[in-house]
Amino acid sequence: MVELSPNPFVTAQSVTPILLVIGTRPEAIKMLPVVRALRECSEVDLKVVTTGQHRQMLDQVFAVFDERPDIDLDLMTPDQSLADITSRVLHEMSALIEKHRPGLVMVHGDTTSAMAAALAAFYAKVPVGHVEAGLRSHDIMRPWPEEYNRISIDAIAQLLWAPTKGAAQNLRNERPESVFGDRQIEITGNTGIDALLHVAGGLTGDELNSLPVKLDARRKLVLVTGHRRESFGSGFARICDALERIAARGDTQIIYPVHLNPQVKDVVEARLGAIEAVHLIPPVDYVQMVALMNRARIVLTDSGGIQEEAPALGKPVLVMRDVTERPEAVATGVASLVGTDTGRIVDAVGRLLSDKEHYASCARAVFPYGDGTAARRIAESVVGFVKDHAR
Repeated sequence: MVELSPNPFVTAQSVTPILLVIGTRPEAIKMLPVVRALRECSEVDLKVVTTGQHRQMLDQVFAVFDERPDIDLDLMTPDQSLADITSRVLHEMSALIEKHRPGLVMVHGDTTSAMAAALAAFYAKVPVGHVEAGLRSHDIMRPWPEEYNRISIDAIAQLLWAPTKGAAQNLRNERPESVFGDRQIEITGNTGIDALLHVAGGLTGDELNSLPVKLDARRKLVLVTGHRRESFGSGFARICDALERIAARGDTQIIYPVHLNPQVKDVVEARLGAIEAVHLIPPVDYVQMVALMNRARIVLTDSGGIQEEAPALGKPVLVMRDVTERPEAVATGVASLVGTDTGRIVDAVGRLLSDKEHYASCARAVFPYGDGTAARRIAESVVGFVKDHAR
């Protein structure tokens, strides 16, 4: 564990210490707008903690937001298992909570890092605040292990910031109280939209010049991301089959920033590496990902964050999962579930590329996940909470 020198954004000692935990790149994207909002609140002494679960990708996102962690647990190891992550985060966060004695521990979403950090706070009888609370696929194995993680965090959290009305209703349906008394459920919108609008508003058009491939303006760009654990093995084999068939059309260019996990990277490179119209590139930074989404004709993904972001940019989204905890985009018609079935993926892409009316109905900007002010709402909620508990 490394505790860094005092962060220059903290200008004064505040009343209530708060630990805000970030593990993966998607967590960083969605938590850093909250960090920026809380840095401006004199009522809290914020300490940003990273577990280092996505080391290289995490550093990129911090740089985009001109931020840095206060404490780096540096827990990343090659080929670590879920049990490894859980035990390391639980042990290190328990020690950190004992040292800093925070009035609140904040986590985001559904990662194993978030679950273990929340559990450490629960063991120490410290209140938990959960950003992006209440999402449910209602299938404990899909996504796996994320559905369990989010349920377990919400079971012990006192402050629950739900991105949508549906997420808030999920929370109300489950249990009315937390282990610390009455729960506070607030609909805030999704902080990922805050981050997206911040970055998209600053795009210059030069962000893709440094990509290792040259985009062909004559071909329709299909952007692909895929990394879900439940698709390891046969699921990714079917996805690769679909991408090979889409590439064979001759009118598409597929860009796939490949996740570093060997169970994704090794399979995808072996199956698609020699196909001319499929470009497998290393993970891109967040600004480049936003620029790629903005340029793409279609987005094909299993990512939760991209399910939220691409609709805001007016891009049709095909979700390579059978169920989703983000039904709002599907309800608008701009997103569709295609699973990992080769035929469904190929047919859905083909229809979007050949049916102009269908494409137009899907390629429209919608904002079911908020208006870009979620981080401010969460910061105001935190300040209210610490003031109430300081009395």
